Amino acid sequence: MTSSPDGITPDWPAPANVRAFITTRAGGVSPSPYASNNVGLHVGDDPLLVEKNRAQLCTQLGLEKTPQWLEQVHGVSVVDAAADGLVRTADGSYSNQRGQACLVMTADCLPILLCDKQGTQVAALHCGWRSLAKGICAIGIQKFNAAPQDIMAYLGPAISQPNFEVGIDVLEAFFNTARNPLHAEQIAAAFSPAHRPLHFFADIYALARAELTALGVSDVYGGGYCTYADSARFYSYRRDKTTGRMASLVWVE
Repeated sequence: MTSSPDGITPDWPAPANVRAFITTRAGGVSPSPYASNNVGLHVGDDPLLVEKNRAQLCTQLGLEKTPQWLEQVHGVSVVDAAADGLVRTADGSYSNQRGQACLVMTADCLPILLCDKQGTQVAALHCGWRSLAKGICAIGIQKFNAAPQDIMAYLGPAISQPNFEVGIDVLEAFFNTARNPLHAEQIAAAFSPAHRPLHFFADIYALARAELTALGVSDVYGGGYCTYADSARFYSYRRDKTTGRMASLVWVE
């Protein structure tokens, strides 16, 4: 994976015409506590500054169409991305149109970028534990006119297992959706006991890989960062509460 002060270019073997980019907190105009490249309009930052950060992103990437911005609700809806400027209520978007970026915002939740191996379709999914357990990956994959084995995934920056303590309700939510015995084993391996009773440290990267594998997507990349631990580069809601959002986007050029 390559990175710069203003963002990360995913290192995955996507077709040459598939572009992907992930912002960090650096390079924008927002003041503390949103310093500095916040793209979220819903977190209390000055909307004019957020729009400047968003416009800078589009200019930096040479995007001619407006990315599909979402109102994310920790659900499983995946919409068709459009450049009409409308903000759609969903936690993912899909596109087979050239130049149309699919985009999700995160600050600990896991962004998953998808593309087909032919380089004609892309999707971006916002995967907090709720959306992941409810099956947003399956819904996103169903949008593709391609078999799961012809789709690849990239796992963007999210909170790492040592910093993601959850209750037993989270463990049970994933076990209840296990797709086969192997999937159940992989879910179990993604949780380790915490110090408090009935609490666990959850590996959201491992949970996503297990889900994608169970769905037939074996080409999965990324997953090497921690938004909580790296305060210089990433926003983290669990760490800071009042904070900005990064953007993860993918498009067919």
